[in-house]
Amino acid sequence: MAQVTLCRPLDDLAPLSAAIERQARRRRILREIVLLAVFFGIYNLGRFLSAKHAGSAFLNADVLIHFQAGLGLPSEAAVQSLALQIPDLAQAANRYYAGVHFPLTAIVLLWMLVKRPAEYAKARWALAALTGLALIGHLVFPLAPPRMLPQYGWVDTGVLLGQSVYGPDAESGLANQFAAMPSLHVGWAFLVAVFLIRATRSRWRWLWIAHPVITFAVVVVTANHYWLDGLIALAMAVPLVLIFDSRRVRRNNAPAGAGQMSAGDVAVASSSSARTR
Repeated sequence: MAQVTLCRPLDDLAPLSAAIERQARRRRILREIVLLAVFFGIYNLGRFLSAKHAGSAFLNADVLIHFQAGLGLPSEAAVQSLALQIPDLAQAANRYYAGVHFPLTAIVLLWMLVKRPAEYAKARWALAALTGLALIGHLVFPLAPPRMLPQYGWVDTGVLLGQSVYGPDAESGLANQFAAMPSLHVGWAFLVAVFLIRATRSRWRWLWIAHPVITFAVVVVTANHYWLDGLIALAMAVPLVLIFDSRRVRRNNAPAGAGQMSAGDVAVASSSSARTR
């Protein structure tokens, strides 16, 4: 009887504890949404700064094109020409470029915030770090995308098919049109795929690798990026997925006797794990 009397006050506190936890979760989600909006706003400031360097953006494009040719990389214009011969492929590429990049990243971050908070924290900082590094690249090396250089054989598939997400000229619209190097489309897609593979356990999770692969192909087919834009974005993203690895942090921080847990410790750990899944 004494044991029942001691447990009853704890049972009465359970609804209150659950309510406090729900309220804290809502505050955390709101805080993270605001934080991501701030990051996005800071990045967009780069558009107003780099848009003033149109001349150097086209000069840099000429340098990059000749540099890629010296490396022996295949012509993006030739790849695009082959893609344009396949019915509806360019239309699908335009839709993927416009409708998948930012919405999918936002959806994945929101899902991870609610379901996988530990992985979310790492993904958020990896994306923020890559975006910050990319912003430096956009300011230091403004670059006109291939679609602005028809003299080299490229076609702006967005304008051609009436699916352009940009304005009628380089200074219009909300996007920074001289932010080709590095490609955040490719970099974000790679980070999203890696963190989703880490955060899930399904055997199908490896299919997320297709997202950066398709994105890389799409930015080339639509003439929005050069090969090196995507390759450098990947080179910047790979160290970030190693730095922001919650699995490595958990292993390194595990105490020496972590393998020996009492029954009560197991019950508490199981309850905590259930709440964060």
